[in-house]
Amino acid sequence: MSQPTAPPSYEDRNPLYPPPAGGYPGAYPQPPPYGGGYPQTGGYSQPGGYPQPVPPMPTVPMNLGDSYIVHSGEDGAFHVADWDDKKVRHTFIRKVYSIISVQLLVTVGIISIFTFVEPVSTFVRRNIAIYYASYGVFLVTYLVLVCCEGPRRRFPWNLILLSIFTLALGFMTGTIASIHSTKAVVIAMTITAIVSIIVTIFCFQTKVDFTSCTGFFCVLSIVVMVTGIITAIVLAFQYIKWLHMLYAGIGAIAFTLFLAYDTQLVLGNRKHTISPEEYVYGALKIYTDIVYIFTFLLQIVGSRN
Repeated sequence: MSQPTAPPSYEDRNPLYPPPAGGYPGAYPQPPPYGGGYPQTGGYSQPGGYPQPVPPMPTVPMNLGDSYIVHSGEDGAFHVADWDDKKVRHTFIRKVYSIISVQLLVTVGIISIFTFVEPVSTFVRRNIAIYYASYGVFLVTYLVLVCCEGPRRRFPWNLILLSIFTLALGFMTGTIASIHSTKAVVIAMTITAIVSIIVTIFCFQTKVDFTSCTGFFCVLSIVVMVTGIITAIVLAFQYIKWLHMLYAGIGAIAFTLFLAYDTQLVLGNRKHTISPEEYVYGALKIYTDIVYIFTFLLQIVGSRN
């Protein structure tokens, strides 16, 4: 029996390519050009050939700070997919507003005790050290939560620090409320609740993107800070009512805008968003905005009662 003059072809080896009808003639045909094929006599194998099938890479999310970035293995491109998953976004929003609800309930309870319980109100007014002690705790916990990503994301330390922060800010707010009349506190609380609800509903419905105006909010922060410093220095020497009211009005408007900005950071689908891991940071920002709106409104309303 005669031996084949050449090795079997690639088609004969690959079950995806059946042999032609009628079989092969007396000798096998030469293999097609294929990288890694059989070398020809006296030369090198020809380049080219069929590409090997490559299995697609699985999609892997990567947390890069303020968003999730997903790597696609099909085209090798990066795609932003932080808020595309509605389930993730809705879970994050529910978690943030659940924490804010607890914080506000605790704060309202402290303010109510400091305002409506006469012995407590009298004791707080006579011991101003309570305010400065709570302010020191508030400042330290706030800086830790805002500047340190580790404690802010690590359970249960994030909730412990947030609880201490809430109690400190609640004591500060209660001390401020204790020096005003009960009527002024109730009016300021009511206006704050109405403003917060309106701003939240507006942010849910509007197409205006406050997060795209980061530069404006940076300038607004500087204006509020400089105005506060000037007001504190002037009022330390002489009380000027119109300057105090001007500062309170600027502060109330500014923190209402900050509330809209921070709410859209939490809601997502904007130019800038908060990572779903930053639920403590989101609750911290919105809660602080609401409390500051209340304190500035209390200064305006309290001066007329």
